[in-house]
Amino acid sequence: MRVADTGEFGLIARVTARLRHGQACLLGPGDDAAVVAAPDARVAASTDVLVEGRHFRRDWSSARDVGHRAAAANLADIAAMGGVPTALLVALCAPPNLDVRWAEELSEGLAAEAARVGASIVGGDMSASPTLTIAVTALGDLGGRPPVVRSGARPGDVVAVNGRLGYAAAGYTVLSRGFRTPKLLVEAFRRPEVPYAAGPEAARLGATAMIDVSDGLLADLGHIATASGVAIDLKREAFAVPGQIRDAALALSVDPYDWILGGGDDHALAATFPADVALPAGWAVIGAVGDGAGVTVDGAPYRGAAGWDHFR
Repeated sequence: MRVADTGEFGLIARVTARLRHGQACLLGPGDDAAVVAAPDARVAASTDVLVEGRHFRRDWSSARDVGHRAAAANLADIAAMGGVPTALLVALCAPPNLDVRWAEELSEGLAAEAARVGASIVGGDMSASPTLTIAVTALGDLGGRPPVVRSGARPGDVVAVNGRLGYAAAGYTVLSRGFRTPKLLVEAFRRPEVPYAAGPEAARLGATAMIDVSDGLLADLGHIATASGVAIDLKREAFAVPGQIRDAALALSVDPYDWILGGGDDHALAATFPADVALPAGWAVIGAVGDGAGVTVDGAPYRGAAGWDHFR
């Protein structure tokens, strides 16, 4: 059955029947707008979009995989502000000949990823389009704390990361070369493992700046450096190269540090902290903040891939 056969409202009914609601959802899909609790009296909000052929391919990923990725990209942004995600709004633009089951499974993937943090899909929109596109808006609760922004890093801070780096980029390269293994790397591209709890944890620890690593560590730390008016220097020796990344890089003639330093889509969290903060397990110190501008590796500009830019 195609979505054209169900019609817009038939498809909405099929999709929303698969959703479950968390505590923050006071009124879910079915009215002109949803109602979401905001106990903090502030709402963190972020939007991301996935376009077929640009961000995903249906011959590479299942509909559930795409749902997980679409949700993770937005939920990670809330975590990077130090917040706890509460709700997602999803817009689906689909060709009329799209299989209905694909849309249903997409919603299942979205809901499953949101459930990992207790968030709900509370509404959205649908439209016909020649290009399959999923746009997601995430809402989150700051828990009474100030948001952790990009502009707070100060000279003397340490730079730390929580989460995987290079796995999704390696998986993308593997898929683009026509392979489906190593499974660990391919699955990392299909469904990122985001350390959501590390965001609020960093806020409680006194993180001075934080960002979701979506476009590549060097590129995203560059945003912190620019916003804060500081320089960031990373230590290459701080990055161990996991065995499967090392082996895949050797087989594909790729410098593994291009994946680790320049690859995105793992959605690790990178943050700066005062040097005297004792970081718990999961956080690894990878560099330091100093006077100046830009991001360097061992004191010099990195000459490999620096990150993703949609228009470059």
